[in-house]
Amino acid sequence: MKIKYNPKLKEFARQLRNNATKAEIRLWQKLKRNQMYGYDFHRQKPIDEYIVDFFCNKLQLAIEVDGYSHEILEVWEKDVKKTRRLNELGVRVLRFSDHQVLNDMENVLRAVEDYIVNFESNDFTPLPISPD
Repeated sequence: MKIKYNPKLKEFARQLRNNATKAEIRLWQKLKRNQMYGYDFHRQKPIDEYIVDFFCNKLQLAIEVDGYSHEILEVWEKDVKKTRRLNELGVRVLRFSDHQVLNDMENVLRAVEDYIVNFESNDFTPLPISPD
């Protein structure tokens, strides 16, 4: 399925790729070049009116790496809204904190692998796609 995005986000996504956090860089080292079970992930991918940190189209999976600012109520509420909208588009979201990525990469990767194994085993319930 092709997901549309706001073209105005393209340049901002490029800027985000060029100014990645340490946690995003470390996770990207594990996701790039089809290292995760052969799936192709992209960084700072515009989807609808949002930009997700990492995205795999085949898996319909977005991965978000949240810094300390995401603990602030207003930012957390925006994250909830973003996740809800992505789910409406049929995209599942895995969220990890910077701390998790930097200090517990093994379990972060295990969570992504578990998602992939469930996806491939057909033991996976796709999210309903809302009509546009």
